[in-house]
Amino acid sequence: MNSQFEPNNAWRRTATAIYRKPVDSKIYGSVELDVTDLEAYVLERRKQGIRLTLMHPFILFIARALKTEVPELNCFVRRGNVIARDRVDATVSVLVRGGTQMGAVRVRNADALSLVELADVMARDVPRSRKGDEDKAMDNKNLVAAIPWPFRTWVVGLVKWLTIDLGLSIPSMGLSPDTFGSFVFSNIGSIGLDIGYAALMPASNVAIVFTMGSVETKPVVIGDQIMPRRMLNLSAVLDHRVVDASHGGKMFRYLKEAVKGPFDL
Repeated sequence: MNSQFEPNNAWRRTATAIYRKPVDSKIYGSVELDVTDLEAYVLERRKQGIRLTLMHPFILFIARALKTEVPELNCFVRRGNVIARDRVDATVSVLVRGGTQMGAVRVRNADALSLVELADVMARDVPRSRKGDEDKAMDNKNLVAAIPWPFRTWVVGLVKWLTIDLGLSIPSMGLSPDTFGSFVFSNIGSIGLDIGYAALMPASNVAIVFTMGSVETKPVVIGDQIMPRRMLNLSAVLDHRVVDASHGGKMFRYLKEAVKGPFDL
């Protein structure tokens, strides 16, 4: 057995309190994108010394779309009302503790960043999250994991009621009605998955979660020719309380055009 395998690690024990059987209405969608030109652009910028992956431009594309194209997706629910955010923050999922648990990095005002600025933020904050430094979320997971079941579920339910339902903040735990920002982005391609749909975590209060799959070379018809192109699946799960499928479609149409260039990043 893998020595790193922990069936009841802090995250798994916390997850048993956070999640219940899926009964809420969610919208799922995905699109296959031709990222041939975008991948070439990222490679060229990497040669200039910028630490990039395809994830970086997609975070910027999504953030800018939320600001100017689909502001309806930049909302959250508080006390039964849909509230518009006044800025666009991104939460990026990262693997921590040797890839056995999940952490997160919050990128504030992501829509206003350049590609270089985003790369600098990620290069600074991702290693911190992976080490657990200054990571309130990891402390909270360990705290919840230490609570015996079923009290663990009750405590998480109380915290969710205070922050999400009542709209209160708990500064000592680093929690608020808007802890996770405008959207969550996860690169599942880095763990070998081509396509997938992430959980719309009840305690996150985000209206949309994106998952980026791996990139594959596929034959694509362009005009009247079949050409090899680099293709990527991007998926999303939307909160139907806040948005409809039409909003997801508008976002995906924007992204289809954005990956074609020209790239002003």
